[in-house]
Amino acid sequence: MTSRNGKVQPVQNHTVVAIVEDKPGVLMRVASLFRRRGFNIESLTVGPTESPGLSRITIVVDGESAPVEQVEKQLYKLIDVVKVSDLSHEDTVARELAMIKVRANNVNRHEIIEIANIFRADIVDVATNSIILQVVGDADKIDGIIKMCEPYGIRELSRTGRMSMVRGPKTTTVHEPEPESIARVHATQGRRVEGVELPFSSD
Repeated sequence: MTSRNGKVQPVQNHTVVAIVEDKPGVLMRVASLFRRRGFNIESLTVGPTESPGLSRITIVVDGESAPVEQVEKQLYKLIDVVKVSDLSHEDTVARELAMIKVRANNVNRHEIIEIANIFRADIVDVATNSIILQVVGDADKIDGIIKMCEPYGIRELSRTGRMSMVRGPKTTTVHEPEPESIARVHATQGRRVEGVELPFSSD
């Protein structure tokens, strides 16, 4: 990607939120769609929403593998997808969670605790030869504490994908069952429409 001044800019990852019906197999269908289309998923998180029967999938997609418009259009073709929102250019709050089990002993334990304090991480377990840290923050913060812990030896690492919300009053919540233009197509032809360009929304 090239900017107006001629400098090459790195391709940004896309953050897409899909509100889906909470049914068995939905996640598999989403993952299969991305695999078939060659879209590279950087991270994926799934959880319930404030609305019973609906789940929220936050997908971070490699910008080089997929135009975000294609990601939206393809997601809307899945039968369980109710709403898709592109947060790539929105002002958002983005967070990840990581749990890091670090090698520790009586000599270096206080140093690891100091690292936890600097990054505002919680110490959730202490053993004779390890400490488990829990940290919440943006990707840079998570990367930073991992890098600081590496010299001590990381025995185990568990990290969630990105979760994002738009700042202010705008939401990705489903206030209506579907955007009106999408609902008209689904009412007459269903969601899996082959060879038909669906309208899509970046509400």
